[in-house]
Amino acid sequence: MANIAVTLKQHDATASIATIRDHQIVMDRPKEKCGNNLGPMGGEAMIASLGGCFMSNLRAAIAAREDAAVDEIELKITATLAEHPPRFSAIHMRITADADATQLQKLVTIAERACIAANTLRGAVELSVSVG
Repeated sequence: MANIAVTLKQHDATASIATIRDHQIVMDRPKEKCGNNLGPMGGEAMIASLGGCFMSNLRAAIAAREDAAVDEIELKITATLAEHPPRFSAIHMRITADADATQLQKLVTIAERACIAANTLRGAVELSVSVG
C-alpha cells in the first residue's frame, strides 16, 4: 500500500514549513491568535486540501469525457466550527461552472466518489456537496 509523506519544520516562533514532494507551504496563525500571519492555519490548509483534491478529481473526470464542456469552475467551501473539542462539525462544498447542469452533477458525483480527502473526512464530519 502506498504512503504519502509530509514533513513540517519550525520556520520561526509561530510558523512551520510543510514540505510535500517538491513543494512548500508556510503555515502560521493570524496575529489575532498570537501568530505572525505568514501563512494559513492548519485547519484552513486542510479545507483547501479538500478543495484541491476534489477539484483535481473533477478536472480528471471532465478530461476523460470528450463531450464534457465545462468552463469557469468555482468551488466554494464553507466549514462550520464547533467547540469542545475545537473541530469542524460540517463542511459544505458548492460547485458552479459554465456547463450543462445535468452533466455537471454527474461529473461532481464522480469526483466526490474519487476524492481521497472527501472519503477520509466523510463519517468524521457532516460533508455535503451541491451544484449551482
